[in-house]
Amino acid sequence: MKTYSQKPAEVTRVWHVIDASEAPLGRISTVAASLLLGKGKPTVTSHVDGGDYVIIINAEKLVVTGDKKQKKIYYRHSGFPGGIKQQTLQEKMDKDPTSVFVRAVRGMLPVNKLRDGRLARLKVYTGSEHGHGAQQPQSFSVKADK
Repeated sequence: MKTYSQKPAEVTRVWHVIDASEAPLGRISTVAASLLLGKGKPTVTSHVDGGDYVIIINAEKLVVTGDKKQKKIYYRHSGFPGGIKQQTLQEKMDKDPTSVFVRAVRGMLPVNKLRDGRLARLKVYTGSEHGHGAQQPQSFSVKADK
């Protein structure tokens, strides 16, 4: 029996919609990264980008546990001495809620030539409306167990 290796021409993609108000940021990000990688498909092949499209809606209704909104800090550096900047999660959410999800999912994808293409299939929207109705996306539930 031979091992199956998927070809790029054999890839079929499905659209999934995830509601960000259902579960915490980390749970949503891991599920989105898994869908982008195509981990749930039986045809998963590491060197072929066989993942699906992911739409995250309600990004402004982000759920985090504890006091992460005030204590989680994002850093960036300009490259010059003393050029480090920092923002809390709440400040980042006030400025652009979609960037929090993009950064979280980006950190969960493997660093290789396929990462940019996978990130291009991630669509994040602040409200509950998105312009991808023609693609007939399927709702993907990520309910947190309480």
